[in-house]
Amino acid sequence: MTTFPLRGRDSELAVLRRAHTAVRGGGGMCLLVEGAPGVGKTRLLQEAVRVGRAEGFEVVRVQADELDQYAAQSSLLAALRETGEADRDGPEQAVAEEPFWVLDRIAEILERRVRRAPVSVVVDDVQWADPTTLAALRALPKRLAGSRILWLFGMQSASGRSLARRARDHWEENGATRLVLRPLGTEAITQIAADLLGRTPESGLAPLLRDVHGNPFLVVELLGALERSGGQAPLAGGPPVPADFRRTVHRLLGELPEDAMRLLQVGSVLGRRFDLTTAARMLDRRVGTLLPAVGAVLSAELLAEDGDRLAFRHELVRRAVYEELPRPMRSALHREAGELLGTAGAPSAEVIRHVVLGGGPLDQEAMRTLLRAVGDIAETVPEAAADLALEAAERLPPSDPRRIELLTEASYQLTGTRRIHEALHLVNTTLSDDLAAAQQAALHLVAAEIHQATGDDTTAMAHTRLALALPDLREDLRTQLLKTQGTGLVSMGELVSAEAIGGMLIEGARRSRDTAVVVSAMVFQSQIAFYRGRLSDAVELAEQARQRSDAEPHTIRLRPPRVPALWLATVLTATDRLDEAERTLREGRRQAEAVGLGWSLPHWYVHRAFVLLERGALDDAAVEAEACLAVADELEITRAVPLARAVLADVAVRRGDLSQARTHLRTAEATAGIANPPHGPWLALAKAALLDAENHSREAADLTRGFGTGPAWLPSVPPGHWPRLVRIALRGGGREAAEAILAVLRRIAAESGGHVVTRAVHAHVQGLVEGSSRLLRAAVRDYRLGPRVLALAAAHEDLGHALIGEGAVDEAVQELREAQGLLRRCGATRDHDRVRRRLADLGVRAAPGPHRPAATSGWDSLSESELRVAPLVAEGLTNRAIAERLYLSVHTVNTHLRHIFTKLGINTRVELTRLLVEREAAGPPEA
Repeated sequence: MTTFPLRGRDSELAVLRRAHTAVRGGGGMCLLVEGAPGVGKTRLLQEAVRVGRAEGFEVVRVQADELDQYAAQSSLLAALRETGEADRDGPEQAVAEEPFWVLDRIAEILERRVRRAPVSVVVDDVQWADPTTLAALRALPKRLAGSRILWLFGMQSASGRSLARRARDHWEENGATRLVLRPLGTEAITQIAADLLGRTPESGLAPLLRDVHGNPFLVVELLGALERSGGQAPLAGGPPVPADFRRTVHRLLGELPEDAMRLLQVGSVLGRRFDLTTAARMLDRRVGTLLPAVGAVLSAELLAEDGDRLAFRHELVRRAVYEELPRPMRSALHREAGELLGTAGAPSAEVIRHVVLGGGPLDQEAMRTLLRAVGDIAETVPEAAADLALEAAERLPPSDPRRIELLTEASYQLTGTRRIHEALHLVNTTLSDDLAAAQQAALHLVAAEIHQATGDDTTAMAHTRLALALPDLREDLRTQLLKTQGTGLVSMGELVSAEAIGGMLIEGARRSRDTAVVVSAMVFQSQIAFYRGRLSDAVELAEQARQRSDAEPHTIRLRPPRVPALWLATVLTATDRLDEAERTLREGRRQAEAVGLGWSLPHWYVHRAFVLLERGALDDAAVEAEACLAVADELEITRAVPLARAVLADVAVRRGDLSQARTHLRTAEATAGIANPPHGPWLALAKAALLDAENHSREAADLTRGFGTGPAWLPSVPPGHWPRLVRIALRGGGREAAEAILAVLRRIAAESGGHVVTRAVHAHVQGLVEGSSRLLRAAVRDYRLGPRVLALAAAHEDLGHALIGEGAVDEAVQELREAQGLLRRCGATRDHDRVRRRLADLGVRAAPGPHRPAATSGWDSLSESELRVAPLVAEGLTNRAIAERLYLSVHTVNTHLRHIFTKLGINTRVELTRLLVEREAAGPPEA
């Protein structure tokens, strides 16, 4: 096939060449090529492929198809495999069963390729890409920004698919270069015509070339039509070539045999690529009898061979044929195609497209197929699943009960995403007294989960009460409502009310065949024990729940805090078993990735941040919280974001960066999803710490009151923070709040089963309230038996203050110096400076505070964890390989790398490797 020069796109080609040069130099880049159909996007991307290969790039090409938008599989991962890169983690089937590994696996394969050569990833018609590929393309340019990868996406400007539009907005927000292809000028169109004709176009062609309005594809079609009619331009006064392309194609169809025309019409319904067997069945013909028709459409260059299928030579041709069909005929053909493909066991993506476009009534088989597809897509991209359910719901009459089922499913899928307001609006507009009781109850259940996700337990409980008051509910639905109500009541600290419904919930769970319901009931029992202070019972029940869920990991779909391993880690963090809590989180995260619980991933990171903060590892806690935000952003899931922001705010307060702490808290409150969100325990703790640091002592003390009003709030944050809350309360004149916290702690200590940390915290808090150096000494002694460095430092500091009051200044100085050393080790700048000032008041010259250079200040600014990661990059290890070497997650490694790049003032792995080589050659720095 002759390849002609690309005409009229010199400036765009220059951008492409500069992009390849920049990426070869070591940085990633993203280019978005937009334009109307036929304007030349595909041709420009073909030229980009040629340029890339000429410059030594490994090229990965994906041609998205209209059917892909309903597919659960990743076409990008398939393209990587087709070009020779085996997936080391398992066969194709493993990916189908473990969808949330896909993004990490694509990243891993690309990282391995980049070690050999720069890579360009070229995706044409990205607006139709499958949800998993679109999610990967949205996330990976940012994640792999330091790798030599050029991302090139071709997209129709007027794409109506919301998922694609949001991806485009995300790329632009993150610095993608946008190339909008405008219609070509007269000179370029004339050059294209000359290339095709092999001569300068005759003057009679000029009016016809103007009629294509700068669209190069229409030039090709125009000249092809003229060639088929004898190669002459129409004579003056002859019939003009219509400007409307659909009519042009319609004329071409009229010149074909009737069988060929019918084949094209049916094919246009089946899609740009279609199976000849299915087309034959729809035409009620045997395949062999279609040989003349196939020959005719291939000769006319309307269709082409594409593997084992036929394909329209351009989407414009298919659309022109398709849109000439009367709308009722199109709908009927889609319904027939859906039935045929469903009976033949075709992939759900193909079936669903026809179910949706067919309109009209949905039979039970079509509905089952639709809900199955929604479930498959929800495993990877809940938003896409919601959009499919909404699209299908619009095809059903308002009174159809299946419409309510689809709207309920759409609301549920949107619950954990950035579109939580849309989910709530959808529930509120769908709820009606005219609905059946079961439909109302299901919508109330979704509404309750939405409000729980935003921290509004009061409204959530109102929805569960309304639902449970409805008559004749199915037992499984009633049990699910009780499960949600029980979780909310525990969260609100209403343990008596929670225990009152506990019997019904447990009895319903015993009769349930749903493992998720059974496990939720077990977690509920553990929560009751935990908030009653029975820590040993809580641990035992949580371990039983985890064992039950581990036995059937692929069947469990629970939301935090009901995920057993997450809850177990929460309980263990309140005990002497912090190491087990970390191990539980590490193993739980890996299993969550393996079985497709992707929406839970941010929670695993933020819970590990809780544990690390409890240990006093501020740098690593911040890294895990940032990893939580990165994963939440990639997956467009918001539930854990306020918690991660609260951790980052608390770390910022400890380091003395109060401006950054304020920013994190503002973002946390905005992300909570509702106006004026109630402060959960973590947000209240972080905000109280910030207000205290800003000398707004009374306002800070007011925020501590919630921790003493019931049994639920105080255990919701790890015990190392409890003395700090009391200290803030006392400093702001909130003795009543401090004594209330002590009263809650006494109940916990009486029931806890002898955990050392409970004993230490109890002594610490009581010592603060009573001003007792004896109790504070006991707290120091017990803290030394465990890993809670910040709590130990606080106990030393508080003991020092108590000893000063007793006149034992020399002993007080020793305690304050102990606190200072521990705080320096943790990097708690503000706390360290406070102790140093106190020592200065006593006339003691203190050691300088922890050195925290500016972000670009060189190697001395890197944390211990970052210093472990950097050399492994120089060894050529991928992020996953580094993660496996250091027992971290890929996202944690990626966060460390971002910090390293920022602190060293670089942007790529290549630059980091060069700096490491230079540093090693220079030898150790002189003392």
